[in-house]
Amino acid sequence: MASDESSTAPPSPAPAARLHEGQVIDGFVVDQRLHQGGMAVIWAVHREAPADGAGDGGSSAGDAMPLVMKVPRIKGGEDPASIVGFEVEQLILPALTGPHVPRYVARGDITLQPYLVMERIEGASLRPRLDAAPLPIDEVIEIGSRVATALHDLHRQGLVHLDVKPSNIMFRADGSAVLVDFGLSRHDKLPDLLEEEFELPMGTGPYMSPEQVQFVRKDPRSDLFALGVMLYHFTTGQRPFGQPDNIRGLRRRLYEDPVPPRRLRPDCPPWLQEVILQCLEVDPARRFQSGAQLALALQFPAQVALTERAAKLGTDSRWQRFKRRLRAAGQDSERLPQPGASSQLMKSPIVLAAVDVNNASQGLLDQLRETVRRIVLTEPGARLACVSVMRTGRIAMDDRVDEQGHSHHVKQLVALKHWARPMVKALELDEARLTFHVLESPDAAAAIVDFAERTRVDHIVMGARGASALRRHFGSVSSQVVAQAGCTVTVVRE
Repeated sequence: MASDESSTAPPSPAPAARLHEGQVIDGFVVDQRLHQGGMAVIWAVHREAPADGAGDGGSSAGDAMPLVMKVPRIKGGEDPASIVGFEVEQLILPALTGPHVPRYVARGDITLQPYLVMERIEGASLRPRLDAAPLPIDEVIEIGSRVATALHDLHRQGLVHLDVKPSNIMFRADGSAVLVDFGLSRHDKLPDLLEEEFELPMGTGPYMSPEQVQFVRKDPRSDLFALGVMLYHFTTGQRPFGQPDNIRGLRRRLYEDPVPPRRLRPDCPPWLQEVILQCLEVDPARRFQSGAQLALALQFPAQVALTERAAKLGTDSRWQRFKRRLRAAGQDSERLPQPGASSQLMKSPIVLAAVDVNNASQGLLDQLRETVRRIVLTEPGARLACVSVMRTGRIAMDDRVDEQGHSHHVKQLVALKHWARPMVKALELDEARLTFHVLESPDAAAAIVDFAERTRVDHIVMGARGASALRRHFGSVSSQVVAQAGCTVTVVRE
């Protein structure tokens, strides 16, 4: 992998000085070495004074939170991709925000003293859990849901991580997953230095997606493939595609399918095998289309639509693999389409239809259904979640059944499916794009907002009955949702 040797190339990075405890670099005091990897050394540091000189101070929040300094191991003669990768991380980390990334604090000039100071995530990485695999199914599900949620948040910011693996995933005290190490990443709004300077696929062998092997770096569904590899390993104790160390080995995933998880672990639920194998599809269009859609499937397994993937116990025939191999060879002749993180998520939203099936008038229910139909019709990749709230008492136990012994919850679920049936038929929605949920809560608005936040809903559509003195006084459910939801809300009025 040769770098650009033209006269416009940036100055060579300075050899990193050997750090020691007590040393001060641009106002940061070096405390202790936490980790030494092949590419960088991680030191615990604290701020002595406001940064100046070579470092560009990034955040005053660094005064209060624990910090680490990442210093590249540059001695001369290293793979130039590692040097460029550190430049990439220096570009990308300041552009990211939120709980799923370490907070950026400062960076040092690559030509003087290269470093990156960021928030220290106190929890351990997922790497030790690989040694304990196979893990309990409940833990696999929990890990997958949290990581998928974190990936969705990063994808919404225009980032594709491209090196999702257990050692690059940590957890905060509240359980939120945090992605680290952005040296191989790509951001929609920043130059892709790795693509500009190198012509070989970049990534970690076992986790690279088929499109990464084919030099595509802009598709966020690559990260979902890598998460599928992790889920497979945590479930079975084995890697789905082994541990290839050359291009020929990497290319095998373009046409060879993995052994189904249930073949290796019989107690793996069929729905979980369905989810894992969908993540590992060669064609990105056949995978989950967003991290939010994957998290939704993991959180509500009873509503995962089962296909032949769920029942599969053997690998595909030699003829099927041969056809895929020919197809992969044909794709090499031209670049695959590259949607970009932000544009891909825009094509794959989650739409929530909040339906008051027990109290809304028939006219409002019909109007709401038609509005939802039109919205989903314009979003061919949308996932539709139909939600109804069953109000429960705040203190007393509610009667769970009616006078005939029928469950109130089940009755409301049946009514919700009955409301959606004409729309589902008209749109020809398959089960993979449709889920139904009855939420039990004393506060309908709070239940809808909480569900939307937890499942990363992009658009809420709900009805609003006519005005009344009571609703004007206490505030309608729709007005509360509009005020509290962090996504688009469309209110259909009676």
